[in-house]
Amino acid sequence: QQVSTAAARTHAARLVTAHGTPVDDPEGGLTHLFPTPEHLAALDPDALAMPRTRRTTLTTLVRRLADGDIRLGADSDWPETRAALLALPGFGPWTADVIAMRALGDPDAFLPTDLGVRRAAQALGLPSTPSALTTRAAAWRPWRAYAVQYLWATDSHPINVLPA
Repeated sequence: QQVSTAAARTHAARLVTAHGTPVDDPEGGLTHLFPTPEHLAALDPDALAMPRTRRTTLTTLVRRLADGDIRLGADSDWPETRAALLALPGFGPWTADVIAMRALGDPDAFLPTDLGVRRAAQALGLPSTPSALTTRAAAWRPWRAYAVQYLWATDSHPINVLPA
């Protein structure tokens, strides 16, 4: 949350390289498996190279995952899981809804405050303020997560631009 896509990739890569399980991949694309919540929960928090508030968010989440207090899977009860995530320090609606879309398979997760979604909506002539976009997106229920994916794909963000 509150980091660019590039910064998020960098943080994730550092975490995986430092604490993930090395993989022998003859093709060279995969180097490590992501560390399990149990592995991350057992780490000294100071071993995590990130700002203290982000470290607190991560360590609180991985402890809850490792303890089984929060489950992130397609079979999770989404309203219950969302409430549990929102109760954690550092978690807001954007983060909870990204998890809903990516980990829980919620087809109606919607991210009206996401910058990429708002920019793409504006470029397509849709409302771009969160409240107006949410109102417009009511007609897309229960498939708003697909609209988010579409909007992200139409945005001119560097991750969407193919090299020439």
